[in-house]
Amino acid sequence: MQKATIQFQSPARLHPQRNNWCVEEVEALYALPLMELVFRAAEIHRQFFDPSRVQLSTLLSIKTGGCEEDCGYCPQSAHHDTPVEDQPMMTVDEVVAAARAARDNGASRFCMGAAWRGPKDADLAKTLDMVRQVKALGLETCATFGLLKDGQAERLKDAGLDYYNHNLDTAPDKYADIIQTREYNDRLDTLGKVRAAGLSVCCGGIVGLNETRHDRAGLIVQLANLDPQPESVPVNQLVKVHGTPLEDAAELDWTEFVRTIAVARITMPASFVRLSAGRRNMPEAMQALCFLAGANSIFYGDKLLTTGNPDVEADRQLMQKLDLLPLEANAESA
Repeated sequence: MQKATIQFQSPARLHPQRNNWCVEEVEALYALPLMELVFRAAEIHRQFFDPSRVQLSTLLSIKTGGCEEDCGYCPQSAHHDTPVEDQPMMTVDEVVAAARAARDNGASRFCMGAAWRGPKDADLAKTLDMVRQVKALGLETCATFGLLKDGQAERLKDAGLDYYNHNLDTAPDKYADIIQTREYNDRLDTLGKVRAAGLSVCCGGIVGLNETRHDRAGLIVQLANLDPQPESVPVNQLVKVHGTPLEDAAELDWTEFVRTIAVARITMPASFVRLSAGRRNMPEAMQALCFLAGANSIFYGDKLLTTGNPDVEADRQLMQKLDLLPLEANAESA
């Protein structure tokens, strides 16, 4: 039986963006009864987006392992003994073939990640043709290459890059517990370079790092108070990998993850909120509640850099069950 098509009409936008959130306000949102919090987030989501549309991104590791950073969650760090094997940078043809397959499977954005502290100019030069050719396929382009030096963001922009991903990971006060090889301000400095170059920002964080709710609120405040706010906000649940310092991190209750999605939606109403890493371990009903709470983007494909992700067919079936449709490339919010 063919399903009826419903034309979405966006209501008046009554929830303006703010860049002056404080931790106490965000903690108060977290403390709301769960159903009330999800309801408020769902209302705000409908003011800015068509709730039936989900933006689909595919993420490819173009250079794997051997990273100089010591991020406690990351299996690609050279500081940790993990099952991930170092791999050299992929060729342009290999990357373009993967991007074409992602597009044909319904993805509208293609993200390229490389395990660097930051790219050397020679390394960056090799990625520029990848960006140009992926862009030529009609896909939005995204890259996550670590800390950028002066002029590198502009080179990526000139090659056709749309988004640069650089997550804050956690709250400022928690950051040193997770990473010692760089400082929080290093992250903010790269985000400033990205904005100055005219690129859109993809910036989020990770929950399940043995952080407190206060820490989670602190992360949301940092993201929401970026001016302008990130166009895309990935919310990751830690994927615990043997050999990393966080392999034995305490399990985060699933409701706390849903709360984080809802709070991100309320505080960043016009941003795409991405249900990101950890989704393979999330039951379908939990994912459905996240979509109701304002998530409207997912990574689509069987791998996120080096960790597993639900396969394409499983995601198609889930979206069909929930009557969700993919957002077309370059589509604007409602």
